[in-house]
Amino acid sequence: MEETMKFDIKEVKADLLRAINECSQRGLLHTTKWLAELSYSLKDVKLNVHDITADMYTSDVCEEEDTYILAKSYFDSKEYDRAAYFTEDCKTSKVRFLHLYSRYLSGETKKIYDTTVTSPDPLKNNSLKLLCSDLRKDHLADKLDGFGLYLFGVTLKKLELGREAMDVLVEATHKQPMHWDSWLELTSLVTDKEKLENLCLPNHWMKHFFVAHMYLDLQLIDEGSALFCELQSMGFEKNGYVRAQIAIAVHYRRDVDNAIETFKRIIKEDPYCLDNMDTYSNLLYVKEMRVELANLAHRATEIDKYRLETCCIVGNYYSLRGDHQKAVMYFHRALKMNPQYLSAWTLLGHEFMEMKNTNGAIHSYRQAIGCTKNWANTIARRQLIPIL
Repeated sequence: MEETMKFDIKEVKADLLRAINECSQRGLLHTTKWLAELSYSLKDVKLNVHDITADMYTSDVCEEEDTYILAKSYFDSKEYDRAAYFTEDCKTSKVRFLHLYSRYLSGETKKIYDTTVTSPDPLKNNSLKLLCSDLRKDHLADKLDGFGLYLFGVTLKKLELGREAMDVLVEATHKQPMHWDSWLELTSLVTDKEKLENLCLPNHWMKHFFVAHMYLDLQLIDEGSALFCELQSMGFEKNGYVRAQIAIAVHYRRDVDNAIETFKRIIKEDPYCLDNMDTYSNLLYVKEMRVELANLAHRATEIDKYRLETCCIVGNYYSLRGDHQKAVMYFHRALKMNPQYLSAWTLLGHEFMEMKNTNGAIHSYRQAIGCTKNWANTIARRQLIPIL
């Protein structure tokens, strides 16, 4: 599957700068941040800045720019319905995507504020079905760029049309290989190495990140570690994502002490980072490092007490103290923000087991199984049980 890794680091840097601009304009915040962190890892790579900026800022100017600027201001203020309303009749790909993405996020936000913890049945979600229908029409008319294909793939996944979703997301990676979230959406659809090897992926340097990520997801630890180490040698040595993945690989080998040391180095260089810190809290829990877990919980709460990772960290802290009621409260809080948060469902199941609440534990584990194929892997992250 994985050929020798070769790429021009200057071309990589230029790709990153262009993609950061394109994703930022479309409100794709997660990929924008992820790409910006990769770009920062290459801050010593020098480019002709004039050529890059000229290329970035002339390609997307269009006759709908005034409407885009207004709608983007509403989007950034999380007024998704207003953004969708003002872009309803827009045709250019960038503004059309903002319209469709605003509709999607509007529906997702309203689900979060629903009174129930469990996710509503997506097959009964009329707004999602309507969005999917509009995206399908655009797809059949060949009007979707890589970003639009990503959104189409996401809606298909939510409507449990997995086979079609995989085809569309693969198409998205070909049209826009720099959009990391398109790759990430594929991960839950690839359930074994054979499926991974049969994917027709673009011949682009971003594929190496995806394959390395998938190897760890599929418990192919040696292969994944080797690829991430190779990515480090290509210029991403200090990138937080790459380091965290290597720490997770070390953890999968049951070398908890080395994994903890890797996370400590990440925090030293990026003290306000919360990405993957829920996994770090699982490691501290396993080692019963009460002081370190308490310090991590305090730091995470000060940085952002409403982050999913923070809720899991604090839940782990209370669990280690034996205060299972408070642990349950924090895991529920995480699930209120994201009902598909696998780690929280799994840890909630553990807490119910501690409280002798068998029905609650069964329900939580079933929800976890429904979230992902890798449920057993996530249980192992805290309990360190063998993976069969």
